[in-house]
Amino acid sequence: MISTVSTTKAPAAIGPYSQAKQAGEWLFTSGQIPLDPQSGEITGTEICVQTEQVMKNLKAVLEAAGTDFDHVVKTTCFLADIRDFAAFNGVYGKYITSAPARSCVAVKDLPKGALVEVECIARLDV
Repeated sequence: MISTVSTTKAPAAIGPYSQAKQAGEWLFTSGQIPLDPQSGEITGTEICVQTEQVMKNLKAVLEAAGTDFDHVVKTTCFLADIRDFAAFNGVYGKYITSAPARSCVAVKDLPKGALVEVECIARLDV
């Protein structure tokens, strides 16, 4: 069974997609950018501030599905500037301490001019 996961504690989707999909014991999140869930606006202009918001948004989606960062098995991280890699890692490492598999790449542009986007796959206890 596949179901949609949704929470008001993370930004609503800005396109034809959901915050996350649960497929059996797996959760697949959409990429989270640093949108404030209430205002819908980008939070901050620096990578550390934006990464904090991204991780808070991901945490809210994971919690809505009944899981947490300890159950994340894979993340994919997108940076607008690879020179932000170390600063990004500093914030990311505060939230994700279980060392899941990860890809991190620089991309030309992110939605709404964001500096960072992160998506993840997590195992659920079903």
